[in-house]
Amino acid sequence: MNKHIEVIGIDHGWSGMKTVSQAFTTGVKEITTEPAFYEDVVEFQGAYYKVGGKRLEVRELKVENDNFYILTLATVAKELNRRGMRNANVLLSVGLPLTRFGAEKQDFISYLARDKEVAFRFEKEQYQMKIARVSVFPQCYAAVADRLKALPKRVVVVDIGSWTIDIMPIENSAPNEAECITIKQGLIKCMRTMNEQCVRQLGNEIEEEDIQEVIRTGKGSLPQKYLEIVKDCLREYAEKVYYTLMEHGYNLDIAEIVFVGGGARVMKSFGSHRGSNIQYIEDVKANAKGYEYLGRMYLSTHKKELGMG
Repeated sequence: MNKHIEVIGIDHGWSGMKTVSQAFTTGVKEITTEPAFYEDVVEFQGAYYKVGGKRLEVRELKVENDNFYILTLATVAKELNRRGMRNANVLLSVGLPLTRFGAEKQDFISYLARDKEVAFRFEKEQYQMKIARVSVFPQCYAAVADRLKALPKRVVVVDIGSWTIDIMPIENSAPNEAECITIKQGLIKCMRTMNEQCVRQLGNEIEEEDIQEVIRTGKGSLPQKYLEIVKDCLREYAEKVYYTLMEHGYNLDIAEIVFVGGGARVMKSFGSHRGSNIQYIEDVKANAKGYEYLGRMYLSTHKKELGMG
C-alpha cells in the first residue's frame, strides 16, 4: 500500500448503511456453510455474512456485537469497488449524535479501528484495508456542513433518522451544544405504529419496504386501505415533530428550519407547515456526504500526522 489515503464517509443508520454513493439496508446474518451465491456476502475470518435484507433490531449501542463491524467492511468494499480499488489506506469518517458524542466517541473509534489492517472478501473479491484513522463527527451537523455559508446565520437543523430525531441549533456556522436535543422518536417507531394500526383495523402487517416506498414516492403500490393507514400515520408523525419543535421554543412561522435525513421527505410530503423559512434536504446520503467532506478537510490539514507529508 502507498501513502495515499482514501477518505470514506459512512452513515451507520439503523435502517440503512450509506456512503456518498451507496445505500443498503442495515441487515447482516451469518451463513453457517459456504454460500451458493455470493452477492452481498462478506467472508471474514473464516465465516460468511450476508448483508442487506431484513433490518437489524435496534440496540442501545452499535458496538455491542460484530454486526456493524461486518456492515462497515461491506460498505467499504462497495465504495472501494466503485473507485476501482481493492487495497487502500482508509480514513473512516463516521458520526454520532452530538448529545451522545462525548460518551460514545472513543468506544466507536476503538470498535471500528480494532484491527489496523483488515483482509476480507466481499462478493468473492479480495480486499485489504489499512485503517489510517477513524474520525467521528456530529451527525445532523454533517448533513449541512458543506452548505453552511448558504444557510441563515441562525438556523435549526432537524435530522429525522430511523431511530432518533436530532434537533441542532446552529449559530454563525457552529452548533449550539447547550441547546442540542436527541429524541428517540425516529421513523422506526412510526412504522411500528403503522403496523399496529394495520393489525387493529385489517388484521395484517405490512413490510417496511412498502412503507419506505410510500415515504419516497408519496404513493407506493399498497392496496388503498393500507395506503390510507400509512399516510394517516405519516401525517400524525409530522405533526408530532412540529409539536416537539414548538415545545422547545421554536416558532414554526419564523424560525429558520432545515429538515434532513430520511424524515425530510415525510415532512415535505405529509407535513402541514409551509413557508420560506423551512427547507428540506431530502438526500438520505447527506450525513455520509458530510462525514466525507469533513474527513477530507481533516486530512488536508493533518497530512504529516498521518504520514503523508
